[in-house]
Amino acid sequence: MNKFLIATIAALLGGTPAAAADLYIADPGDPPVVLSGGWYLRGHLGMSNQRLGHLENGAFDDVAVHQFLDSGSFDSAPLGGVGIGYQFNDWLRLDGIVEYRGKADFAALDRYDEDGDGVWDGTNDYDGAKSEWLLMANVYVDIGDWNGIKPYVGAGIGASRNRISNFRDINVPNLGVASASSDPTWNLAWALHAGVAYQATDRLAVDFGYSYVDLGNARTGTIRSYDGNFSSPPMHFEDITSHDFKLGMRYSLQ
Repeated sequence: MNKFLIATIAALLGGTPAAAADLYIADPGDPPVVLSGGWYLRGHLGMSNQRLGHLENGAFDDVAVHQFLDSGSFDSAPLGGVGIGYQFNDWLRLDGIVEYRGKADFAALDRYDEDGDGVWDGTNDYDGAKSEWLLMANVYVDIGDWNGIKPYVGAGIGASRNRISNFRDINVPNLGVASASSDPTWNLAWALHAGVAYQATDRLAVDFGYSYVDLGNARTGTIRSYDGNFSSPPMHFEDITSHDFKLGMRYSLQ
């Protein structure tokens, strides 16, 4: 009787007891969570838009009245950088970059009253150029992913080697011309970043970014007249900052 019952149930379920066992499928549970991550290479090109806090020189204290008519400004200049980074997960990444910032032309103009009698005795027309090598470590937070569009924010800290070149001081009323050699200096640098990336392929992302960069200070060598009869202390460029706009790419190595 028991054998007949088992055979009947097996026939109804597919023919044999083994076929009934084949109908059982194990519960796979929750699918594994896969996070994006791994090493990537990056590169970018862009333009700097730099600002000068102020100029300082010990010779300014040797006259009764000193006044800037143009306190000094830089032109825009090209920049480019490369780096390597690591994507920890879908929202956090870290990279290090080396960036060369091309020569930005500089100009400023002042006037002075040597004895304070109310008569301006002369002017100084300054010009030159500034460039940097920037080394920086950056951390970024990717805010989300909308069909491959990924906005982000970030911050960085590093060092900037600031170089003033071709510096001249032209004193037009007195027909005086002086110049200074370069004296590159390393400064603490920091930056704030924001931008948006587009995931063009599984490995390649195109990145449009903005950075506010504090580059520290720069200085010239001793300023000397062309005839050798005059010299003054180095010119100090204080509190140099920049608004940078960059177009770059990131290529995943994973």
